[in-house]
Amino acid sequence: MTKLKQFDLREKMKFFTGKSLEKTKGRAGLLFVLPFALGFLLIYLPIILDSICFSFFYIKNVRGGGYELIFKGFEYYNEALMGAGGSQFVQKLIAGLQQLVFDVPVILIFSLFIAVVLNQKMLGRAAFRAIFFIPVILSTGLMESINAADITSDYMGSEEGTANGAGESTSQQLVSAMDIQALFANMKVGAEIVTFVTSAVNNIYDIINRCGVQMLIFLSGLQAISPAIYEACRIDGASGWETFWKITFPMISPMILVNAVYTIIDSFTSASNVVMSYIYDIYESNQSLATAMSWIYFLMIILIIAVFALVASSMIFYQKRD
Repeated sequence: MTKLKQFDLREKMKFFTGKSLEKTKGRAGLLFVLPFALGFLLIYLPIILDSICFSFFYIKNVRGGGYELIFKGFEYYNEALMGAGGSQFVQKLIAGLQQLVFDVPVILIFSLFIAVVLNQKMLGRAAFRAIFFIPVILSTGLMESINAADITSDYMGSEEGTANGAGESTSQQLVSAMDIQALFANMKVGAEIVTFVTSAVNNIYDIINRCGVQMLIFLSGLQAISPAIYEACRIDGASGWETFWKITFPMISPMILVNAVYTIIDSFTSASNVVMSYIYDIYESNQSLATAMSWIYFLMIILIIAVFALVASSMIFYQKRD
């Protein structure tokens, strides 16, 4: 009995001695998130609380500097949803949701396709991976400002700057040259699918720019799959198509959920998002109203992510590691 108690005591002391691998990983994880936790508590949390406060108050500038807060309650929230500019704000929300329905499937499918291709053994694989991730670097920070002012970027992204005499942009000419609509017409495919595919081709430049992070996450998930599983499939005579749907797709389904949530947040918070642009415009004239719109927008994003995660989690395959 005494030896059993001593054994239990040694097990409990492993956390402090560092002999337990799980406890060591736990401490490393805590140290890893500690900078973010401190930064959130010391920097972002006070800003968030001030933002909530400003959405309920009218900000009156005081002569000589400073400001005075006048309580307005839920007046700005009511104005955002049902006031003079509320109908336009709701329309922007609906437009943002429609864009989200298009963005998420296209980005996930394209990034998964590229990840599967780059996971194959081929010459210069590392270089190709870097090439597909370069747009992520170019679209952040200082490089984003340079890219926004670049003539080539404007030429690729602007329809007015690339319009020909018929009023078509270069991307639209690409779709016409490929004759995608005629192809789908011969296949007797619905108009919704034709519109979806042509829109994806028209926005291919933007899609590639937004697929870098998702591609890396998918690539890490593909590399975590044991090669022995694929070898067993080949021995059993499974085709590549069957292996993908029976092995690869279920094994990376957790990564699909992660990338979907990331893409939803990235799409909603992008500077090119119609709702974000509208809130920026409102902020110049009425900061409190813009703050109220921002919190309505934030709550809508949280609700969409929660519903999506709840529905998608029931279809996710988690490999048990015993």
